Amino acid sequence: MESGKTLLLLGASSDIGCALMEAVADRYDTILGHYCHMNEKLTALSRRLGKKLVLLQADFSEKDSAVHMVDYIREKGWKPDHIVHFSAPRCRNVKFIKCGWDDFGAGLDTSLEAPVHILQAFLPDMVKQKHGRIIFMLTSYVDGRPPKFLSPYVTVKYALLGLMRSLSVEYADKGITVNAVSPEMMETKFLKDIPELVIEQNAAGSPLGRNLTVDDVIPAFSYLLSESAGCITGQNLVINGGK
Repeated sequence: MESGKTLLLLGASSDIGCALMEAVADRYDTILGHYCHMNEKLTALSRRLGKKLVLLQADFSEKDSAVHMVDYIREKGWKPDHIVHFSAPRCRNVKFIKCGWDDFGAGLDTSLEAPVHILQAFLPDMVKQKHGRIIFMLTSYVDGRPPKFLSPYVTVKYALLGLMRSLSVEYADKGITVNAVSPEMMETKFLKDIPELVIEQNAAGSPLGRNLTVDDVIPAFSYLLSESAGCITGQNLVINGGK
């Protein structure tokens, strides 16, 4: 275990969030798992990890929710060394002309505004200790041509890509790495609002003959959080199975 390390994971109730916490738990003294809605998988993981996992509820679509969560973390004296950001509203297939600003705004509130507040709060502590790891979950759609009917989702992910690259430059000499992982479509509950035909077509178009699984993607996050990845920053690691 890397003594004294604290991981803050935004979107801990997601399939990939639960899988990552379980995969790297031995490296941390404390894992702060943010969630919006509790589910059975997160409940079961909390029982397995015990006091090491501290669950923090916050709905990032609500004004100041991220700020209140930061205040609580500070009040308890936790100082996250590593931050992983998964939080995002579910992806939906909708023509651009039928999207309202709320479709874009919800993604910006949850996926961009909240982590901006959180990173501004905890990056100064990382600078003082000359160590930190930050990873954003993006999508392979920011690498090349995206599919149709996902303009709010893709727009927000591009905004996060810009934030990642900007922070990686600003903090490169501070011992802090800032990277992103961009997987192809994964078989998770995140796809609940995507038509089954779209999911099947995506699987058929992959050289793997299937969509990605969480297990295909977790090793990338695990490596970027490790001490071995100290010289890697500003990178967007695309995982697409050769597509």
